[in-house]
Amino acid sequence: MKLNNLFSLAGKTALISGASSGLGEHFAQLLAAAGARVVVAARRVDKLEDLVTRIRNAGGDALAIAMDVTSVDSVNAAFDQLDSKVESLDILVNNAGISTAPSKFLDQEEDDWAYLLEVNLKGAWRVARQATRRMKVQGFGVVINTGSIYSHCTGMMTSAYNVSKVALDQLTKNMALELGRSGIRVNSLCPGYFASPINEGEFSTERGKAYISRLVPQRLGDYHELDGPLLLLASDASSFMNGSSLIVDGGSLLSPI
Repeated sequence: MKLNNLFSLAGKTALISGASSGLGEHFAQLLAAAGARVVVAARRVDKLEDLVTRIRNAGGDALAIAMDVTSVDSVNAAFDQLDSKVESLDILVNNAGISTAPSKFLDQEEDDWAYLLEVNLKGAWRVARQATRRMKVQGFGVVINTGSIYSHCTGMMTSAYNVSKVALDQLTKNMALELGRSGIRVNSLCPGYFASPINEGEFSTERGKAYISRLVPQRLGDYHELDGPLLLLASDASSFMNGSSLIVDGGSLLSPI
């Protein structure tokens, strides 16, 4: 493979769940810029249509599909629609997920705990199952599950979120083990602390700034610093990577206790 084509996604079709904002929105634009036809999926179709317009205006190819990962019927309908619009699915970026306000273990409500696992774990499972069923028939495919550094460490007042991401990392490994001989590679991308509209308020406080100062990088990451790792996992450049968990955190996990 020529070096300038190492990360090319030309001729590929990629589905990105949770694409209406945040990392999913960024990932969709990145994969489109790398040459993929991107199918963006989320509940907020108006946000998706705006994203599709921006991708097309930048010269990319995109379409939007409504999908609520907490609903079996919605996920099934989304893949039925996908089948009618694309010939094959080469890449899944399994990105839909949520976090909640910090809560101590003893204070967390059962409904909140259940809903977070419903989205972050069971929702990811639903989407991955539908995608890989199609990939198995065609004999190839790439799945990238969006994990977290909390797939690999603990954290105060985030027990439900942490459990969901640890479980997702284990799901990644088991999928890789079972599907590898069908030509399907499954890896996870595990970001550390990245600047986003969701966390900018928290990290701009004195407490948030003090926390950042104790981390190895002493700053938050920028979305573009995930571009190389995502393209690595999505492209043939990682053709011998399967079951890996790629941590991109600026060394935050190295911080001493």
